[in-house]
Amino acid sequence: MTTVAPFLPWNRPLLGQEEEAEVMDTLRSGWLTHGPKAGRFEEAVKAELGVEDAFAVSSCTAALHLALLAAGIKPGDEVITPSLTFCAAPNAIVQCGARPVFTEVDQVTLTIDPGAAEQAITSRTKAVVVMHYGGQPCDLLAFRKLADDHGMVLIEDAAHALHAWRDGLRAGSVGDLAVFSFYANKVITCGEGGMIVGRADLVQAARLLGRHGIDTSVWQRHGKRNTADYEVTVPGLKYTMPDITAAVGLQQFQKLPDFTARRALIAASYDRSLANLPGLRLPIVADGVRHGWFLYPVLIEPAGGLTRDMVAEMLLNDHGIGTSVHFKPVHHFAAYRHLDCHLPITEQIATQQLSLPCYPAMTAADVQRVIDAAHAVWC
Repeated sequence: MTTVAPFLPWNRPLLGQEEEAEVMDTLRSGWLTHGPKAGRFEEAVKAELGVEDAFAVSSCTAALHLALLAAGIKPGDEVITPSLTFCAAPNAIVQCGARPVFTEVDQVTLTIDPGAAEQAITSRTKAVVVMHYGGQPCDLLAFRKLADDHGMVLIEDAAHALHAWRDGLRAGSVGDLAVFSFYANKVITCGEGGMIVGRADLVQAARLLGRHGIDTSVWQRHGKRNTADYEVTVPGLKYTMPDITAAVGLQQFQKLPDFTARRALIAASYDRSLANLPGLRLPIVADGVRHGWFLYPVLIEPAGGLTRDMVAEMLLNDHGIGTSVHFKPVHHFAAYRHLDCHLPITEQIATQQLSLPCYPAMTAADVQRVIDAAHAVWC
């Protein structure tokens, strides 16, 4: 009888009694929606990143939408972004009535290429949304200069990089605005949730838009004689993070240094143990980068005689190990196929990329299991 190995998922969150206690405290407080704990979460992230302001929202997609609206993106505008990303950023661009302009990534770091982005600028370009791939920040200084030189708004999609640095700069601290994700599989999790940080005027604009356009929050009105005494100053949306969600985030954020260190140890184990497998290209870290290792993204090159899909299938079926692909290029999806794209590097990476499990909940035995399975696949 063949013994099937227990499934090791590509990712799973690491939660403990601290999160449980914080959530129970919130439930017992009677205040469940956006209030004091969301405010504490915002202040903690703001202080850690050294940014002017922060606003906790319901998802990173909500943060992207608000960032673009706060930046004044409107119909007829163009916004540059990579195609090797999740669909959230392009979707948010389209929801503002603007046109996403997909550009190429660097074939070494897999982050958006500043030179390619510059070539895509037209008279209609109003912003660039850079994406920090897998915990490796893009060239922040180059994009800051590019945005300043061309009068564009720089938005950092830092969903993978709450804990990463480049050239001494924290991811999320350089753009006019930056957004983070606290989805279940992210660096820290709230289950769902996101945050927008950056320039105080733009974050405040996003905050106003994200609470229906109302000039005061429900927490600010709590305890007042007339809670209906408020004004709707702009047509807004409902994107606020509830305190139940923020309660989880508060405790997860305190664990971020430990989570980051654990991810780095796992990545180092893979670097040592997988370096000589033929056709397997391990991640390359750019100079000046302190990688966050949200992903451990390998490329399966033809020289090894295996395809990416073959490797993923063997790891799953023969060894019970889950993997993931980051990402199917956005311009391959039906909603975006009408856009004229020639992105050969992105196209190549899309057929080769595979993300191995790399997360704090993994035990040493889990890591060794992935290493042993990889060697078995290549033997």
